[in-house]
Amino acid sequence: MSLTLLRRATANHRLLHPISYSTHTLCPPTSDDPAVKTAVSILSHQRSKSRWSTLLSVFPGGLSGHQISQIIIQIRNNPHLALRFFHFTTLRFPSNPPSLLSYATIIHTLARARLKSRAQTLVKDALLISPDHFQLFKLLVDTYRVCDSAPFVFDFLIKSSLVDSNNLDSCLRILRVLKSRGINVDVATCNALISACCKRKGCFSGYDLYKSVFYEGGVLPNVHTFNQLMLSFHTSGLLDMVEEVWIEMVKRNCSPNCYSYTVLMEAYCEEGDINKAQNVWQELKLTGLEPDVVDYNTLIGGYCNAGEVDKGEELYKEMVLSGVDATCVTYQHLVNGYCLAQDADSAMLLYRDMCRKGYSPDAATVDAVVCVLCDKSYAMEALGFFTRVMDNADFVARETSYEKLIKGLCGVGKMEEALKLQAQMVGKGFPPNANIYGFFIDGYMKQGKPDVADRLRKEVTAMSAGV
Repeated sequence: MSLTLLRRATANHRLLHPISYSTHTLCPPTSDDPAVKTAVSILSHQRSKSRWSTLLSVFPGGLSGHQISQIIIQIRNNPHLALRFFHFTTLRFPSNPPSLLSYATIIHTLARARLKSRAQTLVKDALLISPDHFQLFKLLVDTYRVCDSAPFVFDFLIKSSLVDSNNLDSCLRILRVLKSRGINVDVATCNALISACCKRKGCFSGYDLYKSVFYEGGVLPNVHTFNQLMLSFHTSGLLDMVEEVWIEMVKRNCSPNCYSYTVLMEAYCEEGDINKAQNVWQELKLTGLEPDVVDYNTLIGGYCNAGEVDKGEELYKEMVLSGVDATCVTYQHLVNGYCLAQDADSAMLLYRDMCRKGYSPDAATVDAVVCVLCDKSYAMEALGFFTRVMDNADFVARETSYEKLIKGLCGVGKMEEALKLQAQMVGKGFPPNANIYGFFIDGYMKQGKPDVADRLRKEVTAMSAGV
């Protein structure tokens, strides 16, 4: 057949198959479309250098999405060639943009060949041209059997769709349809859906989704499933539900990992039930798991917050002897614990050790140290500590740290230092308030300067009146 006759035949055929983004039902791989047969012949039998120029000559007006899909199916046993052909049609036929149908077919072809990363990339590309992600899903379902595909294409679709928070309902709808057709997504995808559901619809919605996914067979939950459910309930302050999920995990014969124990311990510590947290710790050690630094930090923090800093210090020593390196969080827990116990000397010793290790305290720890030093009438030591911390350009102090320090300085008669600090406080965006005025008024009264104190009273009165 001459090129002229072939162009005429393919042009007439394209009139019967206009490009569309609507769902098509693919014909079996043995298509009678002359254009498809010709394109497959060119791709299969011509050399790589000439096949593309020949395709351009034979099909100057491009190919329809349906034709492209049929061609990809015909050459699906050569997935790399199929992918090059798909990209060729995208680049060389710009007037005929790739349809969702052609995307669905090439995605299945790559999945069938276990070219997962390339298939996932094309899923993301296809979602960019599809305002309705469920439309792409329907095409992937309709073409799944004829393309002899692999089920993980639907995992890619769901995970890529979840990037956009508005697509959760669409993803849940996709999951229900897949289950109705006997197609299971993997547990990692189920976990991603549960996590998204917990964040966007609440932890109870996530738990309901867990039950609908894993109670009907087909997919078994893993430890990460239960961990994210426990974490979601813990974040919401629902200790009873954290315990319920833990019991559910045991019933499903799923072994907890270190993170599981961490979440449960943290929940008990935040509830102030340090005894239950300690029991969880003992159970963790009995399982043969090696506690990690997060486990240690969780219980150390629990002890320190419960006023049992000595036990926290003992656990810290055990951690070091076990070969687990302390972190900044470890030191912050202990420093805060000694501050809570009003042991300023031990707090400063640990702070200096913390600095030697290259760690910097957070705003809460700085607040605690300033408070305990000022309570002990070590206001100048607190000022020196605060000044050194502020040398770190990344550190942002709390307003309460300034207030506590100004109160402490005024209390020991260091009015000049307090005034300088108050000016620095204003420069950091914290305007003076009634408390600050009160500290200065009390300080000047102690120094026997009632005139200055009276002037400040008038200022604060005018400030309160909005003058």
